[in-house]
Amino acid sequence: MGGQPLHGRSIVVTRPAGQADSLCAALAALGAEPLRFPLLTISPVADPAPLEAVARRLAEFELAFFVSPNAVNFALDVMLPVAPWPAELRVATVGKGSEAALAARGFTRVIAPQSGFDSESVLALPAFQAPALAGRRVLILRGDGGRDLLGDTLSARGAIVEYITCYHRGGPADDPAPLIERASAGRLDALTLTSSEGVAHLRALPGATTLSGVPVFVPHPRIAAAATEGGFTRVIATGPGDQGLLDGLVAHFSARNHSTYPG
Repeated sequence: MGGQPLHGRSIVVTRPAGQADSLCAALAALGAEPLRFPLLTISPVADPAPLEAVARRLAEFELAFFVSPNAVNFALDVMLPVAPWPAELRVATVGKGSEAALAARGFTRVIAPQSGFDSESVLALPAFQAPALAGRRVLILRGDGGRDLLGDTLSARGAIVEYITCYHRGGPADDPAPLIERASAGRLDALTLTSSEGVAHLRALPGATTLSGVPVFVPHPRIAAAATEGGFTRVIATGPGDQGLLDGLVAHFSARNHSTYPG
């Protein structure tokens, strides 16, 4: 089992349905049994008119920032049929998944941090400093709600910021009973949590206290803090992204024997 350090481990993947495939495949390749339980459901906005309207005036903006792969796909699905993307409008994002989503749409020159995968990392980039932003119009494409740190800081640095909502986020749609039952039977080895919002949805599940002792792997300190505050007693912080989660899981379980899993 040297090539499968997660052999026999049942690991819950809580990413939204459209974003879980790569992590599940990587876990399976390492011998794990990935269990999908999306803590966020992602759906198109009910009214696409605002997106269509902003597509017609993209030339007003100096920079467009996509907060996630969902923002890329849901926004461009509506906007590009309305008007072509202006060649001079720079595109920015954060995270390898978002960069890949933009690349798949033909955006090859994307401003993004190469280390760090959060708003703070974006704000450290030269393109987001006050001299580059003063008086410039910035479009932030995101789901409903979300952190305002990026937009607030850009405004403080002199940018004229406009938000556009391009998808809706909701809570889990799947029945949590099978997950809770597995945890009660000691047949759940780990949970992966990739958003603070997901932590809140997990806490709200019926029987969620049964999960509090399951090791929780999180790729960002902010999510780790939310998980700890949410009552999870075994929170393991990893490196960022899917690779960080995988490395953390392998390191954790390689240091232990496999006797906790009944087979």
